[in-house]
Formats: sequence, structure tokens, C-alpha cells
Amino acid sequence: MNGATSDAGRDWVHGAIDALEREAARSADTHLLKIDLPGFPGIDVYFKDEAAHPTGSLKHRLARSLYLYALCNGRLREGQAVVDASSGSTAIAEAWFARLLGLCFTAVMPACTAPAKIRAVEALGATCDLVDDPATVRTRARAHAVAGACDLDQFGLAERATDWRGNNNIAESILGQLAREPHPRPAWIVCGAGTGGTSATIGRYLRYRRLPTRLCVAEPLGGAFARGWRAHDADACATRSTVIEGIGRPRVEPGFLFDIVDRVVEVPDAASIAAMHLLEALLGRRYGGSSGTNFVACLRLAAAMRARGECGSIVSLLCDRGERYAETLFDPGWLAARALDAAPWRAALLACIDDGGWREP
Repeated sequence: MNGATSDAGRDWVHGAIDALEREAARSADTHLLKIDLPGFPGIDVYFKDEAAHPTGSLKHRLARSLYLYALCNGRLREGQAVVDASSGSTAIAEAWFARLLGLCFTAVMPACTAPAKIRAVEALGATCDLVDDPATVRTRARAHAVAGACDLDQFGLAERATDWRGNNNIAESILGQLAREPHPRPAWIVCGAGTGGTSATIGRYLRYRRLPTRLCVAEPLGGAFARGWRAHDADACATRSTVIEGIGRPRVEPGFLFDIVDRVVEVPDAASIAAMHLLEALLGRRYGGSSGTNFVACLRLAAAMRARGECGSIVSLLCDRGERYAETLFDPGWLAARALDAAPWRAALLACIDDGGWREP
């Protein structure tokens, strides 16, 4: 490579980083919403609305970080194709940033991904490579990389691509927004685990700031992260599948850090769906199934705090827009075809919200 070409390549990288930083400066921080739950006096529950990002999910932050990481490590060049394995939300965000940078993007996705997510990726000018076995998405993405594409590799790089010491990461944002609330140091922060990057960022930041806040991962029942965390087994696999997209990985991903997670709460899919609908009633907007999973975990933690006579705050995340699941999780016919009856869980969760006692149907 001659000097002129090298200089031109460096100029493109600098311009791409400038474009990403300008986008970050234009993006306002997401809101922290407080939910009043009558059964929990003295316990404040908040949700950070990550669905408000331009690409509609928590993964907007991650996608920006992954592109920056690839650019600053010399892995992404002008005109190079980009690829990643994703069940949808990350792919939508990565497609959006690819369009911003003038790059071609391919999302390797499970064929069972919600149709609205697939349409959203394609509407941004990207290509969807659908695979029948969700466990093979990373292998297919690597095949694209062998052919010359830059693999953003969210599952391998998420925990290192995000600056956990600050730089407006999600943990820093939450603590800043809580500063004038009655309980500014939350007892718990609750999140799901897909790549493990969000839990790694939050857990590291809590330790870095020397905070007493504990980290809970909300996981679909039988998920790999729950099994792996209990046994400290990085090779653990899920014992059952889940319809909650974005979390509940078939195996433990390398970005999941066991030692900074204080508790894992497993949530049945029917409970996540019931809680997802309750969030719509409480907040007036639809959110996806992983937000419901988080809500169930929050209620379990709040009920335990109440039983011990504790006060404090719990913070969790609204991960993505519910409109993406109109043809799946919000479709009664789709749920019935999979024998998913959320009604018993809805009754149990409503009773918990009313009197503060945890129960299961």
C-alpha cells in the first residue's frame, strides 16, 4: 500500500469516527421512567426507556460502540462490507449505522426472527441472511468475514467495545438521572443478557464507582446464562428454547462475566409476555418481551425487599419497541399456536403489584 492510499484510508476512518461522534452528540439521552406500584411503599421502581433511541432499542449504543471499535482497531476500511450475527435489534442498529457510513451490511439472523425486524433491516438497505438453526448464526457470520467482510462480532466483542468507565455508558447515565431521586443509589439494577455486554458494562461501572448496588440478570427459564452462572460454567447450554428474542442464548457467550453478577432470576416465557402487556397498561406504550422479563425480575426483587422491611430503588431497562412483535408476542393467535397462556401470570403479577407479595400461578 503506497503512502497516498494509506493517507486516504486514514482520512476515511477519521471521517467515519467524526460521523459517529456527531450522531452521538445529536442523540439525547433516554428517559428514566418511574412506575408507581401500590404494593411497594418505600420501594421506587424505574425503567430506562432505551426504545427511544433512533433505531428503537438498547442496541443503538452497542452498535455505535462496535463500529468505533472496528474503526479504531483498523479492522474496518472504506468500502468494506460489514456483517454481524443478530436476532434483530442489534442488526437494525448496525444497518442504520452502516447506511450512515455508506457501507453494505449483512445481518445473519435466525429464520424465526420477528418479521417486522427483518423488514426493518431490509428497509435500511441491508441484507438478511436467514439461518434455520439459531445456534449457527455466528458460524455463518464468520463465513462472510472469510470472504472479506468486517465481522462486528457483537457476541465476541460487546463487553470490550463499550467504555465501562464512563463516556456516557448506560450505567453512568442511570446514576446521573437518579441523583435527585429519594434513593439515588439503587439497591438493584436489572438487565437481560444477550451478548453479556450490558451486564458487563453495568457491573464493572458499579464496582468502579464503589457503589453498594447489586446487579441482577433477568433470564428466560432454562437459559444458558442462568445455568452457567450457578455452576460458573462457561460451556453451559440452555435446557429449553425461548420466544423472548434478544436474550436466552442457547449457550453462554464469551462476553458474559460471571463474577460481577449478584443474582440471576429465571422467568417463564408466559410470565414475560404477561408483564410485557402490563407495561403497556402502565406506560401507555408497547415494549418487547425482554422488557417484560426485566419487569418480572424487578417485582421478585421488590417483593423480597418488602418482606425484609427494606426501602430503596430498583432500576431496569425497556429494551426495544413492542411494535416489532405485533405478529408474534402481541398476536393472540401466534401465542395460542405455541400454547402460551399468559392469563394466569397476569393475574399473579397484578396481585403482586397490588399487595407487594410474590406468588406464582
